Amino acid sequence: MTPPATPPTHHQPEAPRDLVGIGIGPSNLSLAALAQPLAELDTVFYEQHPAFDWHPGLLLEGATLQVPFLADLVTLADPASPWTFLNYLKTRERLFPFYFAERFHIHRAEYAAYCRWVSDSLPGLHFGHQVDAVRWNPERDIFEVDFTQLDTDGEAEALGRTYTKNIALGIGTAPHIPEPMRPLAEAPGVPVIHAADYLEHREKFLTAGHVTVIGSGQSGAEVFLDLLRNRPTGRERIHWLARTEAFAPMEYSKLGLEHFTPDYTRYFHALPEPVRDRLVPAQWQLHKGIDADTIAAIHDELYRRTLDGGWPDTVLTPGVHVRTAGRIATTKIELHLEHTQQADRSRITTDAVVLATGYRQRPLDRILAGLDPYMRRDASERPRIDDQHRLVLDPSVTGSVYVQNAETHTHGVGAPDLGLTAWRSANILNSLTGKDPYPLPSRTAFTTFGLNPQPQIPPARRPKTLTPLVAD
Repeated sequence: MTPPATPPTHHQPEAPRDLVGIGIGPSNLSLAALAQPLAELDTVFYEQHPAFDWHPGLLLEGATLQVPFLADLVTLADPASPWTFLNYLKTRERLFPFYFAERFHIHRAEYAAYCRWVSDSLPGLHFGHQVDAVRWNPERDIFEVDFTQLDTDGEAEALGRTYTKNIALGIGTAPHIPEPMRPLAEAPGVPVIHAADYLEHREKFLTAGHVTVIGSGQSGAEVFLDLLRNRPTGRERIHWLARTEAFAPMEYSKLGLEHFTPDYTRYFHALPEPVRDRLVPAQWQLHKGIDADTIAAIHDELYRRTLDGGWPDTVLTPGVHVRTAGRIATTKIELHLEHTQQADRSRITTDAVVLATGYRQRPLDRILAGLDPYMRRDASERPRIDDQHRLVLDPSVTGSVYVQNAETHTHGVGAPDLGLTAWRSANILNSLTGKDPYPLPSRTAFTTFGLNPQPQIPPARRPKTLTPLVAD
């Protein structure tokens, strides 16, 4: 089934919308897709980039999502939606090939193409629009959203303002560059990049004399594997360094995955703030480990290179952090290292560095500076976020600001997980409408995470009694 076309809404400029979305990544794209059939909602979404783009620098050949294809934008809230991944395949006449491929985890590039299909088809998505400020207007009881319309070169073309009763923030995350590496990464012409930009610089890194990869997560593993496969046997010259104590597999057991259920999210949100702050870093292996197949592929490639009796010219060292870094001569980079367990220090010289050092939530302060007097913060000055994914604001603010993928400190490791995207969007729309356009399950995990209250156990469903047909 092809997604139905929606006639354009004739919107009065001064009339407040029901919802303005800021940012169009997978989270707000999911929200837009699930909001589309709700005729009572007037929504619009703004994104500063010219088109939908999802981690283009990491769409390596063969790289797959770490969640099943059912974790698309809508299925886990509405499997009958026209915006499912399976319907995307059907419109591309690829449903039978996918069926015979027997893939549960799809290629990352395929997920990005699916999201682009949704973004190209949905109404109310405005790319090339940079949101500059959000304010609360107490006289009209509405939010004011100021934006700049950008041309194809990213230059300001026009200024605009829209009014809305509610906001959904989905501005995503930004590549994290550790402080010791920042001067080198920001210097022009120095071959120190974040893994988010790897594909753009890949050819240069494949031919560099010596390459160092820093970071033990999935991105670091994929970059290391790509370099290893494409550099000469016996002359690989690659260092792979990591702060973690091991190049560890991601926790992917069935019960371990229940940390990414709504049940665990609700449990985590109810915990005291200090407990939540201790839990998140301790659970790194739930979301920062390496897929077991990638680890196996790396070991297989290293082993293959020993078949002639030699060893690959690679160094894989966990438990190490970079203390300082700098340039030597004109082309070399020197990294000063410290081993956590041994307390030893050393240094290496390299020609290029890939920082697979993850992402951090983009700070909300710039966009929400106008709401600062109304915002409630926790002991660490972070925004408080309630169980409906709303910023906790002064009671005088009658509208809601919903937050997507910026609430790990209140909702746990599942906040950025694609598997909870559709459920969170459905929660937001249920809260926004005061109805249940998307009925959600009362229980989602076999694990009972706390002693009190006990989980709600859905009643057993009895099969329908069939009435026998009686011949006339």
